[in-house]
This record gives sequence, C-alpha cells and structure tokens, in this order.
Amino acid sequence: MLFDFMNKEEHSAPKGSAWALRAGIIMVLDVVCVAIAYTLALFLRFDFVWSSIAPEYLAGYRTMIFPTMLLVVATFWILRLYHSIWSFASFPELVRLVVAWLYIGVLMPVVAFVMGITMPASYWLVGTLLGFVGTTAIRFSWRFLRLLRDSRTRGDAKRVLVVGAGESARALIREIKVSPQLGLHVVCAVDDNPNKQGRYLEGVPVVAGRDGITEACEVYNIEQIVFAIPSCSAAERKRMLEICTATGLEVRAIPGIYQLVDGQVTVNELREVRLEDLLGRDPIVVDAEEVRSFIEGRVVLVTGGGGSIGSELCRQIARDNPRRLVVFDIYENNAYAIEQELHRTRPEVDLVVLIGSVRDAERVREVFAEHRPELVFHAAAHKHVPLMENSPREAVKNNVFGTLNVARACVEYDARRMVLISTDKAVNPTNVMGATKRVCEMVVQAEDRCARQQDARTTFSAVRFGNVLGSNGSVIPLFTQQIAEGGPVTVTDPRITRYFMTIPEAVSLVLQSACYAQGGEIFVLDMGEPVLIDDMARKLIRLAGHVPDGDIKVVYTGLRPGEKLYEERLMDEEGLRKTENELISIAQPIPMDDATFATELEELREATDVRTALAACVPTYQP
Repeated sequence: MLFDFMNKEEHSAPKGSAWALRAGIIMVLDVVCVAIAYTLALFLRFDFVWSSIAPEYLAGYRTMIFPTMLLVVATFWILRLYHSIWSFASFPELVRLVVAWLYIGVLMPVVAFVMGITMPASYWLVGTLLGFVGTTAIRFSWRFLRLLRDSRTRGDAKRVLVVGAGESARALIREIKVSPQLGLHVVCAVDDNPNKQGRYLEGVPVVAGRDGITEACEVYNIEQIVFAIPSCSAAERKRMLEICTATGLEVRAIPGIYQLVDGQVTVNELREVRLEDLLGRDPIVVDAEEVRSFIEGRVVLVTGGGGSIGSELCRQIARDNPRRLVVFDIYENNAYAIEQELHRTRPEVDLVVLIGSVRDAERVREVFAEHRPELVFHAAAHKHVPLMENSPREAVKNNVFGTLNVARACVEYDARRMVLISTDKAVNPTNVMGATKRVCEMVVQAEDRCARQQDARTTFSAVRFGNVLGSNGSVIPLFTQQIAEGGPVTVTDPRITRYFMTIPEAVSLVLQSACYAQGGEIFVLDMGEPVLIDDMARKLIRLAGHVPDGDIKVVYTGLRPGEKLYEERLMDEEGLRKTENELISIAQPIPMDDATFATELEELREATDVRTALAACVPTYQP
C-alpha cells in the first residue's frame, strides 16, 4: 500500500469518546482553515478588491469550496491525520501533511477542469500553500502548548548534560523533552565534531567538545551527565567516561551499540556507569554456534556450581540446551540460589543440584555413576589467598586432591572432557593457593597423558585467567562495601596491579576453549592490560559520587601474606600458541616425569610441612 510506510506506528484507529471529540474539533478547524485559505487566495489574486473579482471566478469559488473541504477531510482521514497524538507530533506527521496537500493540490484543479470550472492558477497554488500552513499550524500548536506547559514544570528538574550529538542523543533528548515526569531537563550537549559545536540539537545547544565537559558542568550547573555515544570504541568510551566521572557528578550511559537490538534509545535503557566501562575492553566475541553444538544434548557437570564462576558457567550452559545440567557444590546456600534462578529463568532445563565435596572421592564417584556426565567443568576450589596461607593443608585437600578425585572419576566413568578452572596465580606462585592451582594444572596434564596410554575417552584441559570483576572474595565487592560505609578504602600497595575481566566474559571464553581442547592444553585468556588497584579504587569512589582522599580516604595497608605486586600469565619455560580466537592462547606444556610427580603427590598428601612438599612439586613456588 502507498501509505503503509506512514502508518507503521498506528495500525488501528484509537477508541473512545475522548478521541472522537478531539478528532471532531480538528476536523472543524480544518474546514474553517480551508475556507479561509482559498478565500484569501482569491482575494490575493485580485489585490483584495471584491469588485474586481470576475463573476465566473466567484461562481467557481462557490461551487468548489465545499468539495475542497470534503476532499481535505477525506484525504486527512485516509492518511490517519486524525489518529495521531498531536502533543507528540514530529517529522512523520509533517511528512503525511505534505503528502496530503500534494494530493489535494493536484486533484482539485483536475476535478474543477472535469466540471468545466475555470479558476486562476494562483488560486490553486496559493490556496494549497495557505491550507498546508494553516492545518500544520493547528496540529503542531498542540505540541507547542504542551512544551510551553512542561517548561513551567522544569524548575525542579535535574539539569542534564548529554555527551554526544548524534542520532542516539537526539532520540534521548526528544524523549526527555516530552516526558516531564522523568524529572530531567537537558540544558546542553557536548560533541567532539567541530561542525556540531555552536549548533542546536532538538533545541539544545552543543557547547563544546570533551575538553569542555568540566567547564560546561560548572557554567550550566549540571547535576547529571548522560553518555549517549553507543557506537564509540571501548577505549574511547573509557577515556570520555573518565572525564565525566572526574566531575564528581552522577553519570549514566546508554548501552553499547552491540546491546541495542532495534536501534531505539529510551530513558529506560539508561544505566549507571560501571567499572567495566572504565576498563576500556572491547566486547568479547565467541563462536556461539560452536559452543552450542558442543553442549547441546549432553549431560554437563559443574563442580563448585554455586560460586561466582561456577554459577555463571551454569547460566551460560543452560542457555545452550544441555540434556541435563548437574550442579555440585558443598555450600548449600549457593547451590540453592543458582537452583532457584535457573528454575525461574530456564524451566525447560533438566536441572539436578547436589550437595557434596570434591574432597570426598566416594561422593564424587556416586555422582558420576548416577548421572554419567559427558562434559565436566571443575570450578570447585579454595581461592582466597590470605586464608589459604593460614590453612595450607585445607587448600591442598580441596584444590589438589579434589581435582584428582574429579579427574579420576572422569576416566572411570568415561566422561568426554574435563576442563579445570585455573588462575594466573599458578604462574611462579608466591602463595599456597597459587601453588595448589599449579599442581592442579599438572594433575590434569598427567591424567590426560595417562588416559591416552589407556585409550580412555576423556581429554583434559585447563583455562588460566586473572581476576574477575565482582567474584566472591574479590577486591571489588570489598571496595564497594567500604565506600558504602563511608570509607576508608583499603589498598594493600599503591603499585599493585591485576588483570581483570567480567565474569560473563571469562566464562564465555572458558566454554570456547573447551571446544578447542585436544588434550593436555593450558589455555591462557587475554585479560587486556593490567590495572592498578589503586586507580580502580579511586574510580569506584568517583562512580559513587565521592571525591577520593576528600569524601572517602584511600589507605595503604601493605601486602598481605603470599600477595604479589603483579601477576604473570606464563612461566619462563612456557610459550604461547594461537587459537582461532585471538583472546585464547595455549601455553606450551612443560616436560615432567609422571612417575616422579605421582610420588610427589603421595608425599604431599601425607606431608606435615605442606609448603615444603608443595615446593617439591612446583619448583617455581617461592613461599
């Protein structure tokens, strides 16, 4: 249909007497407007001298004015110009008015010619133009009156600066303008494009580039900044958001362009700026179809499935339609939480949640015997560095021999694949936790070689990565709590750095690496650039609307037992081999004697001096 492109927002006529009354009023005004427009057109043609108008033109006017009124009303009705909400009128309504009057301007002279009526050409031209101006003014005056009314309520609204002057910013400003209940008032915008500076976007002045954000906030008494450039790169987003957060004002942002499904930008999509926005990382890309085909229709076991990494593994695995998902965890509260979440969000998944410890070899074998998992993701571990320094034997029991129990059960019950969740702290470890995780890596590599010798089906691999934002026991929740309590925020050392990635990003790469595994690999994830913990703490303080060392103090407490200033991804002996995903590499295996390692494991199991026994297993461990 010719008019379908103009009717896509309005598929059916509004109902109710209120609409009928408004439509009736506008029809009457249109008729009056048409009468005035064509009367003025005739008068203009004869210099406003009634006696100068030829009798045949007066007769033609009287004959044609009523058909013209009927044609205008009929055309407006067909184009649904009586169905719009005119207090929100914008460009689509203007286009329909233009199309309507083009039809009227062409059809009326044709009708007059067919009827044998002759009128001056200027009569049709000027009458059509005046009719268009008049009917357009009638409709857009509704919006003008609404904006005038709303402007009187802007006094108490929060003053907003928008960063960006593109289409996303335009849509956002328009919605804020027509929605006074939001309590927002956009007073200015900034954009680095010099062609936009000094101009207006939806009536809002574009006053400067990014370098003028701080000054603009002071000059215009800004209370909130909205970042509205979804298409910029992660690094650019980071730099601009750092400028915004440095003002100490509330900062909100629209999602990145890859998160916007249909191109629509609304105030509802605005969210608080998060720490990951300031890390400057581009979105992680994995082969979703490859991962899905790897998981779909298989029984999957996740040990430690209630923890921060384990629970996200469960979420993403459940999304890919496993035949059954078995969650195994010692902590009943965590297990219950992920069980209830998955029942709510993925009711179609065959979910089994079991309580037990990977330390208990018999319990592990029971789980494998009953459910026969094909894919095993081993995330159960003690990971808190200072606590493991104080309880080294517990770290060995849970991390080392828990991993050994799971690995041997995989071979015994013919699991297809086991993936160990490791850590960059396993590289040249200076703490018990890191040393035990390095032994875990050695366990899965030794078990993989053993499985090959026995022609077993199971292949083993490990995935090594750094800190994840918001994980249980990580520094981010601690900083957030300290800020909420008014400080101080405690940083161990101003020089300390760590690699960071969000939990969903890390897990998506873990699943992708599992697809690549051929046996015995240690996959190393690209965590981006290392981040100063001191810098991170100060950014979190600013995001909370406070001033570091002003509102919230930053206090340095000294390195904790076993803590390093920086983490490493590789040992000196290792090199990296690329995979299909540039964010996933494979560390070259370090030669080891499996028989000697087995003896060292048994000595570690019986050792009274755990640290010395660990050092025997891991030569790079320096307690």
